[in-house]
Amino acid sequence: MKHLIMIVEDEEALCLVLKYNLEKSGYDVVIVNNGNKAIAEIEAHNPSVVLMDWMLPEISGLDLVKLIRSKPDIKDTPIIMLTAKGEEEDKIRGLLAGSDDYVTKPFSIPELLARVKAQIRRAPEKSDVAELNFEDIRMDLVEKKVFRGENYIHLGPTEFRLLRLLMETPGKVFSREYLLKNAWGDNIYVESRTVDVHIRRLRRALNEYGADYIRTVRANGYSLDSSIGNNEDTLTEE
Repeated sequence: MKHLIMIVEDEEALCLVLKYNLEKSGYDVVIVNNGNKAIAEIEAHNPSVVLMDWMLPEISGLDLVKLIRSKPDIKDTPIIMLTAKGEEEDKIRGLLAGSDDYVTKPFSIPELLARVKAQIRRAPEKSDVAELNFEDIRMDLVEKKVFRGENYIHLGPTEFRLLRLLMETPGKVFSREYLLKNAWGDNIYVESRTVDVHIRRLRRALNEYGADYIRTVRANGYSLDSSIGNNEDTLTEE
């Protein structure tokens, strides 16, 4: 598989140098000059490694790293911080924020390429599964679309993540705490009952075109089950 490297950097000359050398080494490259667009671009391209400049306009690379680590879909993306801040304290801050590696400017291209290769080697293999299916529900993981039969189901990002968790292991009962951690992220404070609200939205969207497969297990959580009996959806304490 040809790996894609994303460069989040506003210094055009450095971007061109990095792009040239990375492509020469066999990588695909995407450049993002605006930190505010970085999250959406990472979610869209699913890069193998992100090279993140610390000193970005509008939002710092450090804050971006923290935000990436709070997003369930991209939290495991390897990140190498690029910065002119060479003090040990700064390196520690960068690593504690969630960076996987730290390179101080100016740096040698061969060293950076070696660090990129090391991050790719350490990262777990990404699943090549492109689609999930349960009964007549089909989830396209590449296009991030859901269909019920031939009908397109419009879901918000949170409902999509919840459905993916349920479809990956049909029949398994997922607690609200597990769903919170994996659909919202570790660093986001959301009350457990918020899960009920989003499950209700997900159920409403899916049930427009077919039977209800989301099972509410009282005092436990939710599962995806094709043989459901009584399936009350309630936001009151169970």
